Amino acid sequence: MKIATYNINGIKARLEALTDWLTMAAPDVACLQEIKSLDENFPRAHFEAMGYRVETHGQKGFNGVAILSKLPLEDVQRGLPGDPEDLQARWIEATVVGAKKVRVAGLYLPNGNPAPGPKYDYKLAWMGRMRAHVAQLLTQEIPLVFCGDYNVIPQPQDAAKPEAWTTDALFLPQTRAAFRRLNTLGLTEAFRARNQKPDQYSFWDFQADAWERNNGIRIDHHLLSPQAADLLLDCQIDKQVRGGERPSDHVPVWITLDA
Repeated sequence: MKIATYNINGIKARLEALTDWLTMAAPDVACLQEIKSLDENFPRAHFEAMGYRVETHGQKGFNGVAILSKLPLEDVQRGLPGDPEDLQARWIEATVVGAKKVRVAGLYLPNGNPAPGPKYDYKLAWMGRMRAHVAQLLTQEIPLVFCGDYNVIPQPQDAAKPEAWTTDALFLPQTRAAFRRLNTLGLTEAFRARNQKPDQYSFWDFQADAWERNNGIRIDHHLLSPQAADLLLDCQIDKQVRGGERPSDHVPVWITLDA
């Protein structure tokens, strides 16, 4: 089972680029972030014609997440539990029925800038709610995949210029500590489990020739439960997508599981 995460930065602007990548990479499951679309405006029929089932949790102009799956989906849930007043569309989860059932959550974690401030408080609170939900799901002892744009640079090696991010919400000590608290539940960060090399990034800003200079950061991650980690075969970043026509500032990151 090939499971990808991809922050597309607007479905309307990236439809052609996303279609090309889906055709080339052929993931079984694609978790999308920043679709920036209401559910009723998402081009569902387009992806259904490509063989994907489509589930969305949309929001007009901002945020929004989706799951595209060539495999059957069960028990689709929208929204991160824990705050009934949180109206931001940042979480969707479903059980993917392959050779083995895998519970997949696609997430768009808050950016948190400027920090300190209310947006940063929201980010940390959101991460706390995610940890509580993950802890509850782990009691089921099934393969779990939590993938998406985490807006977290876990380590200095995950930024071309870590010194430029020291006051940014993506790299503040509190942010990285909250990310580590997720991992201490027993999760495995898939990419670093397979690749310890530096200069591996999933995001390049549109400004200051960041792509041309390879001035990137790695903020798109797959966290795996022990049962999913046991099934992990590979994890790769499709870096070349960033050099295509009208790209997102993120690129797809994918894992393959023996499932």
